[in-house]
Amino acid sequence: MARSGGRGRLGGADSVPSHKEHSCPPPALQSTHWEGTLFEGAGKVTLDSSGLGTFDVNWPSRAEEANGKTSPEELIAAAHSSCFSMAFSNGPAKNETPATSLDTTAAVDFTPGTGITGIKLTVRGVVEGLDNEKFVALAEEAKAGCPVSQALSVPITLDAALA
Repeated sequence: MARSGGRGRLGGADSVPSHKEHSCPPPALQSTHWEGTLFEGAGKVTLDSSGLGTFDVNWPSRAEEANGKTSPEELIAAAHSSCFSMAFSNGPAKNETPATSLDTTAAVDFTPGTGITGIKLTVRGVVEGLDNEKFVALAEEAKAGCPVSQALSVPITLDAALA
């Protein structure tokens, strides 16, 4: 997830509150090595930027059951739920009612042959001094301002070449 040098629209705010300006970090880098065909092949997704690990991926984990492997949709859901939570946490803070906790899930619907057909974000929060109407309004602002929400509808560039 790209960040905007300490400035951006997160949770409806004009800027991210910070104790100091931050420079832009390098782009997040992940890589995948795949061998074989779509249906019989398999790959490994590596979280290069964080160094947190390498995860197996294959078609059955995407279209049937996970069976200890991940899928692109699971990775998108993880990115979306974490990014949304960060963006949303800024709204109550700007409202001077900071959240005690936010629990977010992102359910990514995938239909083989069609693709990703929808994402449902669900958030439950503990926010003292905030009524449900304002909570929902701030959540809607965060959904619109979340960089991952925005990234899912932006043009994607491709650099392709044979090795």
